[in-house]
Amino acid sequence: MNYTTSIEQKWAQLADAIAYALDIHAAQIRKGSETPYIGHLLGVASLVLEHGGDEEQAMAAVLHDAIEDCGAKQEAIIAHRFGKRVAAIVRGCTDADTTPKLPWQQRKDQYIAHLQHADPDILLVSCADKLHNARAILTDLQTHGADVFSRFSAGQAKTLWYYRTLAEIFSRRLPGPLSRDLRSTVQQIEHLTGTTAQEG
Repeated sequence: MNYTTSIEQKWAQLADAIAYALDIHAAQIRKGSETPYIGHLLGVASLVLEHGGDEEQAMAAVLHDAIEDCGAKQEAIIAHRFGKRVAAIVRGCTDADTTPKLPWQQRKDQYIAHLQHADPDILLVSCADKLHNARAILTDLQTHGADVFSRFSAGQAKTLWYYRTLAEIFSRRLPGPLSRDLRSTVQQIEHLTGTTAQEG
């Protein structure tokens, strides 16, 4: 196999993962908007690639919500179609795979504890996911004001606590531009809401 062929195959795998994500998330829209959910998934994959991720990490990025949104059966499907590494990253980015989900605080506490020991593959994709979400919150906050938090079941205080905690963990466990961007975005959200770390 020559170099050109291997490059083509690598991106063909990513294209397959994107097509699969389009299929399973086709009917979803972003919370509180009319934006197709696939935009978030592609945005996370873009961040992963921009910050040095490889094609398997990018594949996991476009599939990172597959288990959470489409059921635990997706883990085996992803492993079969895209490989065990991709499936492991997707699993590591999942905070719920049951219906009904566990209570919000319990899920977030468990996910925070998980990130303390997660491997670099998972940290990269998870940080990209949280940054893309935080940027969306910031944009909506600038456009619509604090009403944006009515979209979140946890409300403003707990949502800000969660993102602040995530920013602290990623700053420590994944130091670099991606985690710095997340911390900066969270600080901008706090500034606009008049929130301080002590108030969270």
